[in-house]
Amino acid sequence: MADDVNSLLGQVIDQMNKAISHLENELLRIRAGKASPTMLEGIYVDYYGASTALSQVANVNTPDARTIVIQPWEKNLIKAIEKAIIDSNLGFNPQNDGAMVRINVPPLSEDRRKEMVKRAKAEGENAKVSIRTMRRDANEVIKKAQKNGLPEDLAKDVEAKVQKVTDDFIVKVDKHLEAKEKEIMTV
Repeated sequence: MADDVNSLLGQVIDQMNKAISHLENELLRIRAGKASPTMLEGIYVDYYGASTALSQVANVNTPDARTIVIQPWEKNLIKAIEKAIIDSNLGFNPQNDGAMVRINVPPLSEDRRKEMVKRAKAEGENAKVSIRTMRRDANEVIKKAQKNGLPEDLAKDVEAKVQKVTDDFIVKVDKHLEAKEKEIMTV
C-alpha cells in the first residue's frame, strides 16, 4: 500500500512538472520586445511539398535585441520563408536581401504590452487548472484506495502531501508569471 501511495505521489509530481514545462514553452513564445529565435518556433515552410519547421531548413539568429536573421540552407527557400513569416500573423515584415531574411522586431506599445501580459496570465491560469485537475484525480485515486482497505490516517497523510505539492507548483506558476510580466513591461 505505501509503495502504491509513493508511486502515486511521484506520478503527480511528474505530471505537474510537465505542466510547468508546457507553461515555460508557452511563455517563451510570448514576445517581450526583444528579438528571439523562439518567436518563430511555430512557423512551417513549404519545403519541396512538405510542411517543415523553419528551424529545420535555416539558421535563425538574433545579432541584436531588435533583429532576427534567418539564413536558409538553400537559397531557393527565401521566398517560401518570407511567405511563411507573413502568413503566420506575427506582425513581422520580413526583408529579403537575396541571401537571407531579416526581421526588425518593432518595439511594443503600452497597449500591446498589456495584451501580452493578459496572454501570459491566461497561460498561467491554464497551467493552474491543469495542476488542480491532477490534484483532484490523485485525491479520487486515494479515496478509491481507502475503500479498498487503505487506512484512513494514511489516506489523509497522502492527501495532505498532494495538497502541499499542488500549492508548491501553483507558487512556481506564479513566479514564472511574475518574471514574464516584469520582462514584458520592461521598456
